[in-house]
Amino acid sequence: MDISVVIPLYNEEESLPELVESITRVMKDNSFTYEIVMVDDGSTDRSWEIIEKIAATGRQVRGIRFRRNYGKSAALYSGFRISKGDVVITMDADLQDDPGEIPELSRMILEEGYDLVSGWKKKRHDPVTKTIPSLFFNFAARMTTGIKLHDFNCGLKAYRKEVVKNIEVYGEMHRYIPMLAREAGYGNIGEKVVNHRKRKYGVTKFGIERFIKGFLDLMSLSFVSRFGKRPMHLFGTLGTLMFIIGFIAALYLGSMKLLHLSKGIRTALVTESPYFYLSLTAMIIGTQLFLAGFIGEMITRNSPFKNSYEIEKKINV
Repeated sequence: MDISVVIPLYNEEESLPELVESITRVMKDNSFTYEIVMVDDGSTDRSWEIIEKIAATGRQVRGIRFRRNYGKSAALYSGFRISKGDVVITMDADLQDDPGEIPELSRMILEEGYDLVSGWKKKRHDPVTKTIPSLFFNFAARMTTGIKLHDFNCGLKAYRKEVVKNIEVYGEMHRYIPMLAREAGYGNIGEKVVNHRKRKYGVTKFGIERFIKGFLDLMSLSFVSRFGKRPMHLFGTLGTLMFIIGFIAALYLGSMKLLHLSKGIRTALVTESPYFYLSLTAMIIGTQLFLAGFIGEMITRNSPFKNSYEIEKKINV
């Protein structure tokens, strides 16, 4: 099969027939063999009923329905698991992504050798309340991940089949699939300017809180990717540094006290100085950080996945 189109959706009953019709037309015009995988993320409207009706007409539609709303990442993960196409395309169900972009995205995967191609909605038809925060979010994501994409959160993306079979999308990590792919060894990531259309039906399902969650997820993913298998490198370093700073400060206070006593200078007790308690606190925090790193290292070393690596090729001898 040439292409799988994975579409996560939540309460998009108005747009589904038009979306399927548009995708089908593009596929037939380009003689692609294809499937459309629609993942209903616990919709409360007639979305699933419409998916069943479309599938019953003989269209190349497959469906998954969640019992409740689990989020876009869960929907993508489930769609990836059952997709069969050599190229997997993801797009949103609100008709803002243009199916006409599919042939060129597929070509970039198959002919130019990209593992992943992300859409860039250079000209967006969204309110300022979405576009301005998105600019800051994408800037932070570029600086943190080192992946030079303009639009991490664009739903229109293309993947080589083995990429989606070897990454695990969970929580709210759908925004950082390029980073997940790179960490899995698929670093040839490209970008394409795509047509972005105005929303025709309904309202957006995401509020301003998505940017707060996205930033927190970015920090979490960045930490896990760098220190997930070596937590001692972070906590041990910070703990040792904090302990040394506290110890030197306490040593300085004690030395000054002894020096004054040797010269007969009356001075306050060391324990009456606030700097003594600051140095003591620094040593305690340093010890705790070091122990946190040690415990994390013990957990990592006993993990069944500690030697789980992505192997591209093997030669059997």
